[in-house]
Amino acid sequence: MSGRADLSEDYHVHSTFSDDAQSSLEDNLVAARARGLSTVCFVEHVRRDTEWVPDFLDAAASLRSGVSSPRVLTGVEAKILDHSGALDIPQAGFDADLVLIADHQFPGPDGPVSPREMGRRIAFGEAVRRSVLDQLVEATASAVCRVPRALVAHPFSIVPKMGLSEDDLTDKQIRKIAEAAVRTGAMVEINEKWRCPSRRIVDLLAGRGAVLVCGSDAHHCRDVGRYERVRELTGALEVLATT
Repeated sequence: MSGRADLSEDYHVHSTFSDDAQSSLEDNLVAARARGLSTVCFVEHVRRDTEWVPDFLDAAASLRSGVSSPRVLTGVEAKILDHSGALDIPQAGFDADLVLIADHQFPGPDGPVSPREMGRRIAFGEAVRRSVLDQLVEATASAVCRVPRALVAHPFSIVPKMGLSEDDLTDKQIRKIAEAAVRTGAMVEINEKWRCPSRRIVDLLAGRGAVLVCGSDAHHCRDVGRYERVRELTGALEVLATT
């Protein structure tokens, strides 16, 4: 149902296929079962030159075979590269169940810019705060429309890294993301690790009919399906959905 996020699902779990994760796919699956999850999505960071995506998908498929619970999905997490919404994803990545769209860096006109550099430009008047956020929103909405089965991962996690606040985002900007998601059937994540988006943004997204899902962004099996911040925001959604 639009506007509802299910705490029995985890759409963002990393394994040792990602450089900075510490648990295997097998360990993550055991943890998901122990937590009583109904759905777990194994997700790995990729770039255009990543070559091991087929191996990752095969490994996940072998775990999925014969497993009735939890439902096992696969995803690749790719950063937005530029204003057009181009993604840093290899061709094999489109074979995953989901493509997670990530704002790891600022999508500049000529390619990605580090959030620290964008923060410096804003601080020294070389970039205008409103324009920067407009560009981020436009690139994210464009990226959502570029791929099937998209999921907007940790939306606006880059904003505080640039020295800004989610409060700086306007309702109109949030509606643009929601409308792109609804139009394309994309989902939007409430992310535990990065504690985003804010409750205000969650409520705006839900109010516009965006499908919201939970993601731990776990890099260790002990964190699979464990929610604190997400639980708070999901409670707000339940109230919203019944009014």
